[in-house]
Amino acid sequence: MNLWKETESPSSADENQSGVSRRSFFKRAALVGATAAVAGGGLTTVASALENTTRNARPEDVVKGLTSGDRAILVAAQIAEALAVTTYSNIIETAPFFRRIPSDDQGYLTGALQEEMSHYLLEQDAIDEFVPYTSFYYPVDMFLSAQVTLNTLVTLEDAFIAAYLVGVRNFSTSPLRVTAARIMGIESDHRTLARVVGPDVAKQDGGPINFITGAQGVSESCAPPNNNGYERTLCWSKISQAVDALLPFVSIEAAQTAGFDTSKSYPFEPFNPTLPNPLGDFFSFSGC
Repeated sequence: MNLWKETESPSSADENQSGVSRRSFFKRAALVGATAAVAGGGLTTVASALENTTRNARPEDVVKGLTSGDRAILVAAQIAEALAVTTYSNIIETAPFFRRIPSDDQGYLTGALQEEMSHYLLEQDAIDEFVPYTSFYYPVDMFLSAQVTLNTLVTLEDAFIAAYLVGVRNFSTSPLRVTAARIMGIESDHRTLARVVGPDVAKQDGGPINFITGAQGVSESCAPPNNNGYERTLCWSKISQAVDALLPFVSIEAAQTAGFDTSKSYPFEPFNPTLPNPLGDFFSFSGC
């Protein structure tokens, strides 16, 4: 077996309670993005927009040592972190199951919210711009159904891990690559902790949830919650693959095509995070 060949094809499995099929969520979402770009009459994909706005590095980017490719990855990561903050904040504030899971699980999710906001602010500082999207769409029954919510959360964390691995692969400097790896490690923690929550969901919320479907579209047992020997790249090598996959969360046309609930969008509400160890040993894109 060649451990270095990126062939991450999921094994076959039945559909789980959420109705998410075996087909990879993000492979389908990327196709949805391309379809919406044609059907939307002028709607361009996020990837195209990034390409247009980052073709040439800005003078301030040059001062910071950022290439146009670095900027594209950072903008995509900033969008992902805003989506993550919105997801965790609404789980904590509106999901019925949150109040019925054990206090340590609540602490996991609350801590993850703080970490995602910290990541967003770091990326905002690096590119000196606010996120280009201020609200997001989600699948039907998101936040109401614990199964749908955890499936979506794990799916997003899978995507964030893969996106930061694109950064590890393609960032132009060692400090950028190391910082991407450090953030990716935290996203990996979040994926595991989201899978820990499943079996603790109360019966009145449809639990316990023992199987969760992530980005590969395969219903996987929550035992053990840390079920990866190696982080999954989703075979992404370009940041455009990540941003196109996230398109249904940010575009109403793509959300409609993907079957998301477009009757309501959820605003991104930034805040000042509080972390027990905010800097680690050093917390900067320009650090060692």
